[in-house]
Amino acid sequence: MYLFQITIPGNVRFRSICWSKDQGYIACGGEDGLLKVLKLETKADEAKLKGLAAPSNLSMNQTLEGHTGAVQVVTWNEQYQKLTSSDEHGLIIVWMLYKGAWYEEMINNRNKSVVRSMRWNADGQKICIIYEDGAVIVGSVDGSHILNGKKELRVCFRIFS
Repeated sequence: MYLFQITIPGNVRFRSICWSKDQGYIACGGEDGLLKVLKLETKADEAKLKGLAAPSNLSMNQTLEGHTGAVQVVTWNEQYQKLTSSDEHGLIIVWMLYKGAWYEEMINNRNKSVVRSMRWNADGQKICIIYEDGAVIVGSVDGSHILNGKKELRVCFRIFS
């Protein structure tokens, strides 16, 4: 197990973080629309041969631009290599990896409430989005709406499969 410290210049505070275990990316959301994608490369095999701790460097350190408010929720779609982020204004952006860089693929802004939780299902085909006002939206990976409803409840956590 390795422990890494992630700091951002300018003392911007993190609001969310999510790790893509399959691809090794880390998404960090913070104040003032900050969204960074990092990828840490380790040379574990080489280190094992020498009996040393695994040296590492960032193979990616990209700032994604599109949010103006604090990025509060980030989640990965492992199967389709997509990142989904949402800010304090309720703006949702789906990012895709293309030729080694992350680009904006889709934008959704309900303009009514803030996203409290988002999660892709196991096969990456659907995303469940839960808003602070009780609205629940299930969408597909291509951007179409599957389910749209509002419940009078307070969301504490989400599980989606």
